[in-house]
Amino acid sequence: QVHLAESGGGLVQAGDSLKLSCATSGRTSDISAVGWFRQAPGKEREFVASIRWIDFYTSYADSVKGRFASSRDNAKTTLWLHMNKLRPADTAVYYCAAAQSGSGGSLTSAYDYWGQGTQVTVSS
Repeated sequence: QVHLAESGGGLVQAGDSLKLSCATSGRTSDISAVGWFRQAPGKEREFVASIRWIDFYTSYADSVKGRFASSRDNAKTTLWLHMNKLRPADTAVYYCAAAQSGSGGSLTSAYDYWGQGTQVTVSS
């Protein structure tokens, strides 16, 4: 079992930056990939970024490419999502998710474990 806990969300203005954290615990040696997703009210959960754990190969959704970036600590227990130049359209609950096999990717079905989410609100 892998446990994930997001934190760092909040209310910011358009153009501001925010850093989200995803703390992992449990059988973290089982993690093959971690993903970031978001869900706005009334919308489906949307892919944000996918990180292959073994070499940190990362891919981003076109909507965040160039504005968002991921990093992690050397112990590979905490992942961060650095969000810059935030827009009102980025308002959503942000989730991190872990996959036990494969390279992650943009599909929610590729991930086995999910955190509880953290709210990000960007005002105009």
